[in-house]
Amino acid sequence: MLPDKEAYKAEYYQFMMNGLLTQLTRIQPGKNIEEAHMRNRQLIASWVYERAKATKAVEIVKRTGETFVVVNNYLKVRELFGNLLAEIQRIKSTGDFEGGKKLVETYGVQVDQKLHTEILVRYKKLNLAPYKGFVNPVYKLVKNDKGEITDVKVSYDENYIEQHLRYARNYSNLPTFN
Repeated sequence: MLPDKEAYKAEYYQFMMNGLLTQLTRIQPGKNIEEAHMRNRQLIASWVYERAKATKAVEIVKRTGETFVVVNNYLKVRELFGNLLAEIQRIKSTGDFEGGKKLVETYGVQVDQKLHTEILVRYKKLNLAPYKGFVNPVYKLVKNDKGEITDVKVSYDENYIEQHLRYARNYSNLPTFN
């Protein structure tokens, strides 16, 4: 889809860096990972890292006292992502609850507290919120007298809160009363 055949590398690197380091900014000191999406990211990144260490396809290195993720072999990383996907599909297809539990508990829950402290200190210097949100545009159809769509108007006049209240009002499957 992209003219640059190397563009995929940015996504693999970002995923590994986020799963192993960046998302730690969202966790309170001394805690483990509880949120499912965060466990998912750490599970994948940690599982791939563990299997990439021997060949140095992925390394965690220290420079000037700071920890970094280095991806040296993107084809191997891609292969490992595929291997993990196959293992997760096997677990799901066979109903291997214990295998799934072991995978999550081994790779998705525990936080290296020394690394966590380092990441929190580094991130604090940036003065950024650990969570980010975004506002989507509002699309309004313009129709002619026959009811045919002639245009789509795009507006950005909602803020984050208004957007989510609209989503809740228009797309919630739950009742709005008790």
